[in-house]
Amino acid sequence: MTRKISFINYKGGVGKTSLIVNTAACLAARGRRVLLCDFDTQSNASIWLMRLERWNKLNADGHGSVYSFFEPGGVRLGDLVVRDVVQDKNGKSALPGLDLIPTTFNLVDLENEFNGDPRKPAYLLFQEQLEELALDYDYVLFDCPPNLLRASQCGVFSSHEIYVPSNPDALSLIGFTLLVEKLGRFQQISSGFRTATSGQAAQVKGIIFNAIKTGVDIEVPKMRMQLRMNQFRAARRVAADAKIFNAQIRDAMVVRRAVTLGLPVTLIGQENSDPLRDNVVHDYHRLAEEIENHRS
Repeated sequence: MTRKISFINYKGGVGKTSLIVNTAACLAARGRRVLLCDFDTQSNASIWLMRLERWNKLNADGHGSVYSFFEPGGVRLGDLVVRDVVQDKNGKSALPGLDLIPTTFNLVDLENEFNGDPRKPAYLLFQEQLEELALDYDYVLFDCPPNLLRASQCGVFSSHEIYVPSNPDALSLIGFTLLVEKLGRFQQISSGFRTATSGQAAQVKGIIFNAIKTGVDIEVPKMRMQLRMNQFRAARRVAADAKIFNAQIRDAMVVRRAVTLGLPVTLIGQENSDPLRDNVVHDYHRLAEEIENHRS
């Protein structure tokens, strides 16, 4: 069964895109078929994986991004998939198994100009076509912006699981708390559209500490996050098996370099041993393994 996972936190700046891109790459490296759906208007995941030159053409054209699906007479979702999106400098596939549904800046129009049938909201239209497409994948991952507006709703409604990227700070705790509150309201609103095919509403199943700087003690923030998680779990507002992941991602300059090169961290500097690069690559692989094992 395809696992569909949304990565979202109501706090921005937690390194969500770097987390989802590199986790997707590690899952693909493990032989899994992965589809990454970019629902963040900033388009960071799409720019990273397509590189700026390819993405600029897509953005200028205005067609071929996920918003094209929602336009009148829009294309089918499957036609938007960029197969084996990661390429080397010669334009050849560098990571088979990782596909992308890209976004561009016009996705913002989904919030302001979408005039669909109220009996079929945007998230239902998306989920119905995704079901058939998802059969080709082991994982579908959604990069969601820090809100629960229409774009995020498409990912969350289609998901089985929700993971919350976080930094070891008070703002991430606030973002997690707000997310759970907003999520509960959305699940109530959308419950009437759920069918046997769409399954039960997704719940938060995990918190992932990300971009941890050297020398920072995360035990107190982790304890506070765990207390809040326990409260939500007791109130059945998160999944019964929700947890803070053991895998934690360290901060490293190589992650920012990877964005510039248009490659996941796992494909950077493989020919030379770099302890800092090796450490963060290890972190991502450990996270991918823990995600694989964390299933209902």
